[in-house]
Amino acid sequence: MEFEKRKMATMASLGCTETDKSPKGTLDAPIIPLLTEINSRPSFFTTSSCSGRISIFSQPSFAATAAAEKKKARGGTWLYISHSPADPDAIISLIFPPASTRPPQPSSDLVFRFEPLILAIECIDLNSAQFLVSTAISCGFRESGITSANGKRVIIAVRCSIRLEVPLGDSNNIAVSREYVRFLVSIANEKMEANRKRTEGFFQTLLQKKGSSDTIKLVNDPGDGENLECRDGLGNPAILDEIDGRYKAHDCSLSITQLKVIGEPEERLFLWGHSACTIYKGSTRKIILHGGFGGMGRHTRRNDSLLLDPTNGILEAIHTTRTPSPRMGHTASMVGEEMFVIGGRADPTNILGEVWVLDTTTSEWTLLDCSGDSFPPRHRHAAAVLGSKIYVFGGVNNENLFSSIFVLDKDYLRWKELQVGGEQPCPRHSHSMVTFGSHIFVFGGYNGENALGDLYSFNVETSVWKQEKAAGRSPYARFSHSMFVYKQYLGIIGGCPVKQHFQDLSLLDLYSKVWRNISLSSVRKDLFVRSTVSVVGDDLVIIGGGLSCYAFGTKFSGPTKISLLVFVSSNDASSNSKQVLQSESTQVLGETLDSTSKDGNKDEILKDPSIWFLQFERKNAKLGKDLLKRFGWLDLGRKVCSSIKGGHICFPVTEQFYFLFSERGKVDFPTYTSEGSESKTAETTSLKESVGQDISLDEISSFASLNLLMQLGGICVTFETAEARKSARPPSTIMREAVALLIKQKGLPEKLLEQLPSKWERLGDIVVLPGTSFKDPVWETMGEELWAVIAEVLKTNRLAKQGCVTPNGTRDSTLKMLKGNNGWVDHRENGILYSFDATKCMFSWGNLSEKMRMARLDCQDEVIVDLFAGIGYFTLPFLVRANAKLVYACEWNPHAIEALHHNLQANSVSDRCIILEGDNRITAPKGVADRICLGLLPTSEESWVTAVKSLRSKGGMLHVHGNVKDSEEDTWAEHVANSIHRIATSEGHCWEVAVDHVERVKWYAPHIRHLVADIRCRVIQR
Repeated sequence: MEFEKRKMATMASLGCTETDKSPKGTLDAPIIPLLTEINSRPSFFTTSSCSGRISIFSQPSFAATAAAEKKKARGGTWLYISHSPADPDAIISLIFPPASTRPPQPSSDLVFRFEPLILAIECIDLNSAQFLVSTAISCGFRESGITSANGKRVIIAVRCSIRLEVPLGDSNNIAVSREYVRFLVSIANEKMEANRKRTEGFFQTLLQKKGSSDTIKLVNDPGDGENLECRDGLGNPAILDEIDGRYKAHDCSLSITQLKVIGEPEERLFLWGHSACTIYKGSTRKIILHGGFGGMGRHTRRNDSLLLDPTNGILEAIHTTRTPSPRMGHTASMVGEEMFVIGGRADPTNILGEVWVLDTTTSEWTLLDCSGDSFPPRHRHAAAVLGSKIYVFGGVNNENLFSSIFVLDKDYLRWKELQVGGEQPCPRHSHSMVTFGSHIFVFGGYNGENALGDLYSFNVETSVWKQEKAAGRSPYARFSHSMFVYKQYLGIIGGCPVKQHFQDLSLLDLYSKVWRNISLSSVRKDLFVRSTVSVVGDDLVIIGGGLSCYAFGTKFSGPTKISLLVFVSSNDASSNSKQVLQSESTQVLGETLDSTSKDGNKDEILKDPSIWFLQFERKNAKLGKDLLKRFGWLDLGRKVCSSIKGGHICFPVTEQFYFLFSERGKVDFPTYTSEGSESKTAETTSLKESVGQDISLDEISSFASLNLLMQLGGICVTFETAEARKSARPPSTIMREAVALLIKQKGLPEKLLEQLPSKWERLGDIVVLPGTSFKDPVWETMGEELWAVIAEVLKTNRLAKQGCVTPNGTRDSTLKMLKGNNGWVDHRENGILYSFDATKCMFSWGNLSEKMRMARLDCQDEVIVDLFAGIGYFTLPFLVRANAKLVYACEWNPHAIEALHHNLQANSVSDRCIILEGDNRITAPKGVADRICLGLLPTSEESWVTAVKSLRSKGGMLHVHGNVKDSEEDTWAEHVANSIHRIATSEGHCWEVAVDHVERVKWYAPHIRHLVADIRCRVIQR
């Protein structure tokens, strides 16, 4: 009742100038329809509002108010206010009046402002507030949130950040020109128009949701105080489904059950923006997760890799030798036993475009150097796998949204941007993407202004997009949701904006093209926003997700799962799909299934996808395998089998293929002739004549492939004893067991095991243990016996332990060999061979991304001076990959010079490099370089004068390395540019010196970053 009383009093005061404290004294006309719509709903009323305004505010200067120490505010007056686009001439005449008409006045500060829409709205409860906040955020008011929830009143603010505030100077001495004021007004008017569009979008969205969302409330189920269900004001079920013009309740209801986690703490799964893939480990299917935001302790971006067994809840940490930087909003895709991680966001200013691959058998990460088309960095994109190819669509980089589709070929590590046709989806991010047959499906996302609810398919054979239409109630528009494929169903769950009835699951039958809607019941309110879903058997496993609430902080959802078998059983009972399956598939599957099922229960066998194989005679096995690989139907996680007599080869197939193959008569896979018309029969007929002849797989559609697999004699069989590919135990576990046995034999304390390393590096064939491992002197008493055990576990003949780099001018290595004769090693990186004595020369691991960046430059006609060449860290990329015309390599460490000579010969570029031994301040050439590399840490400042002298008179590019505090990055870059400019001036150059780019290479130490400033020097044209 208190809410209704406050609303009644507020509504009575609307339009009353006595109670309106705003400068204008009345409601802003542009938003009266919006306010009317909000106030017409029983769950809301507005307490204050502003449609957005352009203003000039005059306030007493600090000097004038310095004596008034007790005064909290400086006061002031409004010189100008407009709730519509401003007239620049009117503003100019206001702040630049003729001197004759300017009255004497005290000095005051003038500030020009643009402020966007802001609404304060009281809500009847938190559920209503959540609905309105999520709606506002989805319409572009991203700073909206709950500002008060003290138990008595729930108040939200609708707002965004497109503000502008610029000081103009003193009222008696304006510090800007008339042209600048006119420029400010034009910017403010642009922001006013953007504000109007967002406001109109918010209004239209509320109108579309009128009569449903604001009347739906979550109420306690009388049968269970914690279960929730959706009901309208009359207590009736509020979620209805419309099919063929008739409303009905959900097709069925499924329960969300909590997944109990053991092993690693469950809090490690409190994430969002992470990635998840399913892999075979032994005979079971597990989920591998990577990255994301959240985790234990302080919530931050992560680079952890975790392995979850959803059958028993065991959660393990994957200990890897090397890890990508922490990130979120990336994608992860399994191809065979390798997981490819693409893109993501390391921080708000560092959007990634790199590709990392994790070998799940060895737990080793590798940063890939992919060729082909340029792949722009992005996050919140989507990826899907077909065969050995990974397709990537959409994403965002700052304000840039993508609509292109790229494909990465795993076999060739080459990016290709596809040329597409058809009904193409608009640019978007935070959408979802899956594959089914030879098609990719994309649903939803965010286009920069609105959430999307469209469904598109992309035919990988024809590169044609198509917007799909289906019967039934389609899912509401959303982004940051999840999508999956289960049998012939495409499922959508979760996302933003969060609905009052958000615990819904939508399933599209890809055969009948009808949406089915399922209500989900749970004992807690799970927020499936930026979560991941994985289909494991008949279970849908949901990990992570959550929201950051303006008032209450961050909420994460725990791991849960949903059994989908109930829906399939109920759906089969109401359709004839099972009869079709039996009539069409029994002839192919019957005899084999009968022979493998002792109790005759075929349904039980078919539930386990790990025993499905496609069998061929040996003569047809090669073509059959190629067809399976072509469309991603070959399960690379299991081994190929042969029959007992050896006459047949059996290939493990995916769950998706099994359902396509067994129900091929029901699936409509259109293919296209060169003229664009659909054609199935002709293609299949021609293929009947091609069996046994050379066939171009690129020209075969998925429909024809299914028929050709039949013509090749392919039949589905099961092997209950089929082996999965063996999954390797983590080397750290094997090492711990082996060393534990050794120290037990020696009678040494088990506490020593705490000093065993969990990570190590490889330099060629040398395994380098971290300097923090094996620190106790007692390890030395074991001698060669210990190192032989470690070397055997790590499968290496040479073993070393890392030491600190000597802090002298030559930065010598102190690496110590533990097993092996010498420290000379060959290390191949980015297609370049580096050879050096690891016990004498330092090798930089963390600079790989920067070396790749230099390698991607086009230096074909350039002369380059590398002032700190070392063994050729940057000299070799300039020569081998960037094709530099000539490189002068300056170095004074004799061990590094020896290695550099060797490396130039080994990479066949010695004819384009001149090595200058000694101090570069003495040896460096003058006036010859187009580009200078200053790759010395922590600073190369002592050689900045040398660098400027080495440049040509017309200028060039400097790549200046340095270790910088993360809070001083901008000032450091400015310092470098100003210093280079002063040096250039002193050398007689009239150059414009500017910072082209600042590259963040790596974290060097806590809060210390390795940066590279690209400084461009060019002659000023007079």
